[in-house]
Amino acid sequence: MTRLLPALCLMLFSLPAAAAPLSGAVQVTDGDSLRLGSERVRLFGIDAPELDQSCKGADGQVWDCGRWARDELVRIVAGRRLRCERRDVDRYGRSVARCEAGGRDVAAEMVRRGAAMAYRKYALDYVDLEKEAAFAGRGIWAGEVARPEDHRRARTAPEPAWSPGTEGCVIKGNISGNGRIYHLPGQQHYGKVRISTGKGERWFCSEAEARAAGWRRARR
Repeated sequence: MTRLLPALCLMLFSLPAAAAPLSGAVQVTDGDSLRLGSERVRLFGIDAPELDQSCKGADGQVWDCGRWARDELVRIVAGRRLRCERRDVDRYGRSVARCEAGGRDVAAEMVRRGAAMAYRKYALDYVDLEKEAAFAGRGIWAGEVARPEDHRRARTAPEPAWSPGTEGCVIKGNISGNGRIYHLPGQQHYGKVRISTGKGERWFCSEAEARAAGWRRARR
C-alpha cells in the first residue's frame, strides 16, 4: 500500500491542473476562436466562416459573413463571465474548449444564430441545432454558403492558369482589408493581383458590372 502512495499523490496533484478552467480577459479572434488572457482558444465542435469568407444572401448579394460571424461571437460574450473547459489541443497549439458565457454554451448559441456550423469532422454535438438554423434560414443559411473547411481548402489550392479568351473579362475584382476593389489592365497593381474565387473574388467583363456587384475602382 505504501508503495502506491507516491504514484497516487502524483496523480492527485496533476489532475487539478488538467481540469482547471481557462480564464482571463476575452479577445475575440474570429467566429470560432478567441483569446483568454494569453491562452488561444478554439471553440469545440463548431466551424464558423473565415474572416475573409463571403456568403450570398437570399437576394443574391454577396456579404461579409466571416466578419459578421466574428461580430456575433463578440455580442454573445460581451459583458459576460466566460468559463472554458479544455477538451483538447489542436495542431496550432490552441486549446480546444467548450465555453460558457453567462451560463450559456457559446458554441451552441453561435450555431443557433446561424453564425457557425457543426464541425462534424470532430463532433456531432451541434448537428441538430445546425439543421434547425438552416431550416429557419438564419444567418449564413439565408442564402448560399460554403463550408469553412472547403473555403480554406480552396484558398490554399494553387491558382489555375487562366486566359481571358474572347469574353474580355479582364477586370480583377479583389477583396482585401480595403474592401472590394476592382483593377483594370494597365493600372499600377494589376499584374500583382491574384484572384481567388474561394474568397469570393471574381473577374468582371465591364466596370458597370463590377460597380453593380459592389466593387469600387482602384485609385491607380
